Amino acid sequence: MSHIADVPGVRIGHAQDSFARTGVTTLVFDEPALCGVSVRGGGPGTRETDALRPGNLNPPVDALVLTGGSAFGLAAADGVQRALHSLGRGFRVGEHRIPIVPAAVIFDLTGEPADHADLGKKSVKAAVAASDRAIGTVGAGINATTANLKGGVGSASEHVGDATVGALVVVNAVGAVTAANGPWFRAAVFEHGGEFGGLHAPASADFTTVATKLAAEPGGNTVIAAVATDAALTVSQLERLAASAQNGIALAVYPSHTLYDGDTIFAASCGTVSLDPALELPVGLAAAATRAVARAIARGVYAATKAEGDRFPSWHELYG
Repeated sequence: MSHIADVPGVRIGHAQDSFARTGVTTLVFDEPALCGVSVRGGGPGTRETDALRPGNLNPPVDALVLTGGSAFGLAAADGVQRALHSLGRGFRVGEHRIPIVPAAVIFDLTGEPADHADLGKKSVKAAVAASDRAIGTVGAGINATTANLKGGVGSASEHVGDATVGALVVVNAVGAVTAANGPWFRAAVFEHGGEFGGLHAPASADFTTVATKLAAEPGGNTVIAAVATDAALTVSQLERLAASAQNGIALAVYPSHTLYDGDTIFAASCGTVSLDPALELPVGLAAAATRAVARAIARGVYAATKAEGDRFPSWHELYG
């Protein structure tokens, strides 16, 4: 199955605390990568996003952290930073090397905060040992939820000419990813090869009713994601790619980008594939990133598995 790990130079590591029901998912780049960011949700929890804005210093990033734990979870980036520093990674400032590690967090707290700094270190160790293509109930997605279903970590990749673009998403949305009256995914139009059930929605499928988890679980929200490509892009182009990729959330989750979500997407370039200057290929890359995010969201929910203490059923529990 396709995955962000299809993009050369990207490694994925997961770590989780089953007792605290939270975790960390980290993307480690073989070489520092240029990065942009787009924040559309009204309640984001982030680190080092301002440094990525066009016109600022824009140091290349060594890793991107997607984590659970609400504001406590941002400590995962400290652990990732220290782990990378021990490997000699980082942006050189005089005699020092400082790993650049932007991060975004979901709200998944159901107990005492975990030691996210330690989980961050473990996620780097896992990524360096062997890039992990696992999706579903893993890493930052082990306690994620949607309006009525377990969420999770999802991933997908697309090809545009010689370039590859992939998405890694932690699905913890206020809204729903399926129809209000059945198992049909909103993102099904983009599905590849039955990757999330191969279901065809009937005319009776209700995609218009607004369903949220606010009454059952206020505050437990947010979709966060990383998009990576081997296309050679500038920081300005990456910011635009991240903004376009946000449409993947809107196409897969309804409602999305709400006041109670913190929807954040990073976009990183870790390759040297040149895009044809013709308009069609840059636009095609943006469309591919949108599709990859939408597919990754559906795949994350579809792959979620039952665990003790779940607050919502998994897709397979509810629909078989």
